Amino acid sequence: MNNNGYVLTFILIMTATVAVLLTGLREATKEGAARNEDIFNKRAILTAIEDKLDGSVKDMSDEDVIQVFESDMQQIVLNMEGNVVEGKKAEDINMAVERKKPEPNRMLPLYIYEGDGNKTYILSVRGSGLWDEIWGTIALENDLNTIAGAAFDHAGETPGLGAEIKDNPKFSTQFKGKKIYDDSEFVSVDVVKGGAPTGAEHAVDGISGATVTADGVEEMLYRGIQYYEPYLSQLKQSSMVMEPAQ
Repeated sequence: MNNNGYVLTFILIMTATVAVLLTGLREATKEGAARNEDIFNKRAILTAIEDKLDGSVKDMSDEDVIQVFESDMQQIVLNMEGNVVEGKKAEDINMAVERKKPEPNRMLPLYIYEGDGNKTYILSVRGSGLWDEIWGTIALENDLNTIAGAAFDHAGETPGLGAEIKDNPKFSTQFKGKKIYDDSEFVSVDVVKGGAPTGAEHAVDGISGATVTADGVEEMLYRGIQYYEPYLSQLKQSSMVMEPAQ
């Protein structure tokens, strides 16, 4: 009995010691992990405007990434009516959390890049793929119609199939130059199984064997960009008012 008691005491002491050590390790690395996640998210955003930057995003140091955001990137948060939410920054918005809220209560992050002398509006969208959530960053040129670039990611799509939305740069590259409006009507961009018609302004090629993921991207783009329409409409109206009479 005494031996069993010693063993039990030893196990309890070791368990408590390991728990304390793990808690301390987690706390010690917490700040670094948060910084790494922040840099990762910022790189994903910059990927959508890579053509406007000096060099490749993957070759940028962490300090370079932070510098772009500090010097050339404006961050605002919108409500679903298109109004700016004061006191919040775009990087504070977790789209996975917002997606779980009722639509009228959601907030939208918006980044505005001005490093090239023109404003580029960077929108965040989130949806569902075949197995789990998918998300993307869509950059609009100053005309609020032409896509300047796009980047996509996923939680668990199939490698070689749905995962191609991230792993194959040809998929995201084909969004550059596409239009989200047909005249004044919002149409977004279709992801076409079997390939988009040559010269199509509002469509890109789908992914062979990944129809569900491609459909998810199409639905995500239409719904996600449409959330920003109230704000985009306000910008367009302001631009029209400021234009001098011809």
